[in-house]
Amino acid sequence: MGLFSKKGNHDPAGGNAANRVSIFDTDYPLDRSRWFHVFSACLGKSAAVQEAFGKYTVKNRNWNVDFSKGTLSFGKDAYPLQFLGSESSQSNSWMWGWNNINGFDESLITLAEEIRSIGESWNLEEFTTAQFELDDTFNGHTLAIAATGVTKGNYCYYKGPHANGAVLMAVDPKDARVFAPVGLKTFMDYVISGIQTYYVDHPIFVESFLMWNGTPYEKEGTRIIAHFEKDLLIDFEQADEFLRIKGMKVL
Repeated sequence: MGLFSKKGNHDPAGGNAANRVSIFDTDYPLDRSRWFHVFSACLGKSAAVQEAFGKYTVKNRNWNVDFSKGTLSFGKDAYPLQFLGSESSQSNSWMWGWNNINGFDESLITLAEEIRSIGESWNLEEFTTAQFELDDTFNGHTLAIAATGVTKGNYCYYKGPHANGAVLMAVDPKDARVFAPVGLKTFMDYVISGIQTYYVDHPIFVESFLMWNGTPYEKEGTRIIAHFEKDLLIDFEQADEFLRIKGMKVL
């Protein structure tokens, strides 16, 4: 269930859960109407949570969904689900669950409706457009990363493939280990993998991840010093109109 090819090591000396904050609850200067910024702010959290979700909840077990009962199961363990949306391999398109063409009970699309409401308040088209074409930027994984990243609830997502595409569902596994802060090595691994795998705004990605992790940090010009069990120096450099990570060093 990890987002990246590199596995995380959930070392215990991570951030402080008591100090956690969502970047969306701060006055950090990101443009909430811009997908690039919103996705960048959600990626670090989702990487850590999805890896732990696979380790502690999914555990390589077979999955089964029962929409009549509203449950997603892994082996014998069943969890109440929220239907986020679906990919169609026939039309190569994504459709948000709030469009509800399947006529699901309203209780199954509460989270999807919340995402649409957030999109309306932020003027974010990707959350308010019912259906659009799939590509490398917009697909079940990236949309679920953002959906589970902006909500205040504790959600993981699961992509369940079928003959004509896939369904994307969210669950709360009720396991604190899934949402635990990560330590220095794991943080660095996810940052490196994230910028290699996705097109993101590097400062937003890093700072949002640190905020979610409860890791205090200071900004000094184009440098960030994050206080894990050891201090981590992250250097940025100008690349056209963007700042990108130049290097990371444990102090």
